[in-house]
Amino acid sequence: MHMPPPVHGAAMVGQYIHDSELINGEFEIHYINLTTAKNLQDIGKVGMRKLFDFFKLLKKIRKAVKNVKPQLVYVTPNACGGAFYKDFVVVEMLKRLGCKVIVHYHNKGVSTRQNRHLDNALYKRFFKNIKVILLSECLYEDVKKYVNREDVFVCGNGIPDITNHSTCPDTVASGHIDGKVPHVLFLSNLLISKGVVVLLDALKVLKEKGCCFVCDFVGGETVELDAAMFQNEVAKRGLEDMVVYHGRKYGSDKEAFLNAADMFVFPTFYPNECFPLVLLEAMQHHLPCVSTTEGGIPGIINDGKTGFLVPKHDAENLADKIESLLTDSALRQRMGKAGREKFEREFTLEVFEKRMAEILKTCV
Repeated sequence: MHMPPPVHGAAMVGQYIHDSELINGEFEIHYINLTTAKNLQDIGKVGMRKLFDFFKLLKKIRKAVKNVKPQLVYVTPNACGGAFYKDFVVVEMLKRLGCKVIVHYHNKGVSTRQNRHLDNALYKRFFKNIKVILLSECLYEDVKKYVNREDVFVCGNGIPDITNHSTCPDTVASGHIDGKVPHVLFLSNLLISKGVVVLLDALKVLKEKGCCFVCDFVGGETVELDAAMFQNEVAKRGLEDMVVYHGRKYGSDKEAFLNAADMFVFPTFYPNECFPLVLLEAMQHHLPCVSTTEGGIPGIINDGKTGFLVPKHDAENLADKIESLLTDSALRQRMGKAGREKFEREFTLEVFEKRMAEILKTCV
């Protein structure tokens, strides 16, 4: 499986599994890190160094299989493109070595390539005689052409609960104070496909309606939008007094923004979006969430109960939902409480570990 570095959702979940006392206590496990990228920018790129590292990885896997003779091999593959071709080789080698294989998808894109002759042929072979773990029931459509439903397990991700408080009481949660200017939080890298520009367009609509708010953007600069480019987009919409860019934040600095926020907004249409952990973080902090129907997000947010789901690219609809939360502190509190309750039921690290252990035991 993939483990950090670089740090991304699939790698973090891999680290959680690697460190899980529950999972490691249930099985005798041998871990091999599939990561060949040195950083986030290196992901998806091809080069001689990565090709050499891949051949070394294949040799390492082959040797480990012959020595360990595993009852089950767990793989976290990529769904499409060049990275899929690499993982196809890994899985086919494992099958030829007589291994029972289960693959755990943290990404999507099979359905976008299934009409290509080569990819279609490879997918048919790849998915033959294996089990599949998906992050949400809504992601089954992506692999439906190749995988029977009875060969699929659904296991939503989980994260550690670091808030040190349980279900939100009937009073307003710490950091969410009636009477103060409501704070909207966006927490992700500045990628257009994460909904940055759509959110700015929605905030412009809200300002023109006379709504009062501050929107905090927290996340790293990208080639698409560095700090100067982002500030230019803010200025074009006349939002300089309502939008603040804080850069990338980690640990307690990031927690401070989650604690101070009144709602979390993430209007993503990122093609590879499956099960964004940032939504779980927001729910953990009692925040109502506004996001889109991308990937497995409908399995995280209960529309109208723990937050709102809006169509992708729809700034007007997004503005309406944000306005509903800006103008109704009771609604914010109610949705935040419901989100926290769902987090405790379904998305804690302990729940994830138990679910994963049961799936692996079933397959073994």
